[in-house]
Amino acid sequence: MHIAIGGDHAGFEYKTALVAHLQQTGHQVKDFGPFSADSVDYPDFAHPVAEAVASNACEIGILICGSGNGVAITANKHKQVRAALCWLPELAALAKQHNNANILCLPARFVSLEAALEMVNLFLTTAFEGGRHEKRVEKIAAGC
Repeated sequence: MHIAIGGDHAGFEYKTALVAHLQQTGHQVKDFGPFSADSVDYPDFAHPVAEAVASNACEIGILICGSGNGVAITANKHKQVRAALCWLPELAALAKQHNNANILCLPARFVSLEAALEMVNLFLTTAFEGGRHEKRVEKIAAGC
């Protein structure tokens, strides 16, 4: 799977670990940065990840910042993006099952690395249920 990943300085450590994990499990990863823990502005990295997903250059995206809120808000400004802020594995699975989320947003300051890895694995392996959820997902972009 082609995966876009990015974040900010607060998410740098987790991003680095997630990139290694994803590559070890056979995924192709496009890392949009940052490439150090120096302070940066999260929109500079969230927008390129969202653009990669919206354009279908990457199948899914992962964004990591301190709270997860900033990257989620930024990514959701892009048409065709459904970015979900998750802090529990069950939420990551439901984001795919019910909302067909295509970007997982993680709050590095509020979840362990182990939980982040579990959420990523669930996000990658959980399928969209469709059915009654399909019409709801279609309504998300209304008015855009």
